[in-house]
Amino acid sequence: MNKLMIFGALAAVAGCCTFCEPEQEPNTLSEKEKAEGWQLLWDGKTSAGWVGVKSKCTEFPDHGWQMSRGVLTVLPCRGITNGKWVKLPPEDEKLGGGGDICTAKMYKDFMFKFDFRLTDSANSGVKYFYDQTKNKGTCEEYQILEKGHPDWEKGFEGNRRVASLYDLIPANAEKVCNGIGEWNTGMIVSKGTHVEHWLNGKKVLEYERGSEAFRKAVAESKYATWGTDGNKWGELTEGRILLQDHSDSTVSFRNLKIKEL
Repeated sequence: MNKLMIFGALAAVAGCCTFCEPEQEPNTLSEKEKAEGWQLLWDGKTSAGWVGVKSKCTEFPDHGWQMSRGVLTVLPCRGITNGKWVKLPPEDEKLGGGGDICTAKMYKDFMFKFDFRLTDSANSGVKYFYDQTKNKGTCEEYQILEKGHPDWEKGFEGNRRVASLYDLIPANAEKVCNGIGEWNTGMIVSKGTHVEHWLNGKKVLEYERGSEAFRKAVAESKYATWGTDGNKWGELTEGRILLQDHSDSTVSFRNLKIKEL
């Protein structure tokens, strides 16, 4: 895993124009963003452009995802106390369980920006190149995780922690992540085979899809045998962007923006 640790090393990047715009109203595009080709992926009010995985990507869930005051929040159907899963009161349990949601559109080369806010022991993720018909519906994932969750200590060398390529490459980005209740800004950049993960203005991870190092990481991960129908895992050329419902966590999102490259 030495080569992967090089990819996963935290690299501070000064002067990144993507994160240096003046503060603006959430879920809107600045004139600069419009000129650069950015588009909103969520309008802050409706489910337009998004579908639910449980419906086989045809309809948005009728529960489990709350839209309020420009914030999109996934609600849990079970809880976590002291690192262990627990049942929620029935009135709370029935609010969750909506399942993952994903874009109605497929994307190939893109920059995707998103704000996320963690709660205690929260777990979610942004998955990309998702295709429900391939690789058992699994794909690359930008991990979103708070240290109280049981998954925090699992995996290898921190490759299941925040901003990591889940179960493959660690980001070592814990010090970059803002705490519970605070907003963070993530970004995924994918161009050809090159992928980058960013967190709060810093590039925390990069890798080459299909490279020897990437395939070695896949072979050592939970996805080692999940490539199907001749599709090498993590090497699809296009797919949907997905927000994960981990079933046990409350996580909020806003400012979902994409720029096709």
